[in-house]
Amino acid sequence: MKIPKGRHEGSNISPLDPAAAEPFYRQIYERFRGAIAGGVLKPGDRIPSARALTKELGLARGTIEAAYSLLAAEGYIQARGQAGTIVTPGLGLKPKMPAAGAAPPALPVLPSHSGLHASSFRPDSILPFQMGLPALDAFPRKIWARLGARCVRAMQPLDMTHPAVYGLPALRTGIAAYLQVSRGIDCSPSQIFVTSGYRHTMQLIGHALLKAGDRVWLEDPGYPPTRELLEQMQMESVAVPVDGEGLVVADGVRLAPRARAAVVTPAHQSPLCVSLSLPRRLALLEWAGRNDAWIVEDDYDGEYRYVSRPLPALKSLDRDGRVLYAGTFSKVLFPSLRLAYLVVPETQVERFQQISHIFAGGSPQLTQAIVTAFIAEGHFARHIQRMRKLYGERRETARAGLESVLGKHVRIDAQPGGMHLILRLQGRHSDRRLAARMREDGMYGEALSKWTREGAAASALLLSFTNIDSRATAEHLGRRILGLL
Repeated sequence: MKIPKGRHEGSNISPLDPAAAEPFYRQIYERFRGAIAGGVLKPGDRIPSARALTKELGLARGTIEAAYSLLAAEGYIQARGQAGTIVTPGLGLKPKMPAAGAAPPALPVLPSHSGLHASSFRPDSILPFQMGLPALDAFPRKIWARLGARCVRAMQPLDMTHPAVYGLPALRTGIAAYLQVSRGIDCSPSQIFVTSGYRHTMQLIGHALLKAGDRVWLEDPGYPPTRELLEQMQMESVAVPVDGEGLVVADGVRLAPRARAAVVTPAHQSPLCVSLSLPRRLALLEWAGRNDAWIVEDDYDGEYRYVSRPLPALKSLDRDGRVLYAGTFSKVLFPSLRLAYLVVPETQVERFQQISHIFAGGSPQLTQAIVTAFIAEGHFARHIQRMRKLYGERRETARAGLESVLGKHVRIDAQPGGMHLILRLQGRHSDRRLAARMREDGMYGEALSKWTREGAAASALLLSFTNIDSRATAEHLGRRILGLL
């Protein structure tokens, strides 16, 4: 099998063996992996398209795509659209041919970044199970490119000045309409403030409504950056336990009855993915109304529920104007947009306008214009529907594949929604040690114990399934994890 000429002219990969025990897709995977590890194919080199290789080898297209999917999942190759598929840049492999009969060298060890959270971790390539990423292979890039080109052509001098501090008016209107239909939130565009991400949203809330020394309820386990942000703003976070019904409101009242705010993830608790029950929702709202406290509803992936329709937002039950609804485009579109939004109570619009003028620089107007067009033309709603179906399939695929290999060593939680799996480690395995070993082996894993205040949670791994495209890929990765236990 010859590689088309280019930067790697004359490169060859040994032919397939029809008598081998390994299936053809696995043989193709091993040939490319060996060529990359041995330096025959270098970072940035282009490899044959699946169509070309299908024709050359006379195999089914699905066989080639299965091999390429496995290579992509492990970080060896990257699809670049019309530019073709290339060996992942930045692998840092040194050309070294393995000894006769020896296995090809493994991928280089990537930095563990153990002190960073998933949302700030940026390796040289997308790692298997990497948290915080949607299914990037399924994003409608052609539609996005067409809308982007149109927005650039339509740009006027006024669009090139400073962006609107509160967000592009058309985008705020589009978000308000979407939330009314999909999340049951009745709000006006003036209540919506476009931000550059969750951290910016939380900083805006902190400056507008809270002050140094205030106590704030946080879910335990919960999203680590929230606790870090509060510490930077000199506020005291109160760890409130989470059970099968979400935040235990009674414990919050017992621990800090006069807290000034509570930050919750009611749709899919982060990271346990349980939903806040209706009695707990009502109790939380009652506590906030009685104490003039604020509730920050972080609805980071509320659209992705697979066992029934997505639950209405907590904000839709708010009658006293105590809930601030925080949404994001990172999980439904892609993280590099750096675009999120906040819905504030009507009584607080003027206050947030004042704070926005002081602290907000505004998000790029061209990006906002493209997202606006994406929403207005119906692409946004259709994309969410497609992703909900795809994630339901990939979740089951990843669960079945990992369970078939790791069944004796893990128990996978049954979850109604979300974008990751929770693998409860059986026996005395350390989730932190295993997560570190996975990083060294070129995979991604979050240790649940790092999401708790005292690190006392049961040992478990958080693994994203959004970019696991087949059961074969999940099984292969499961075998790699098994070797690390």
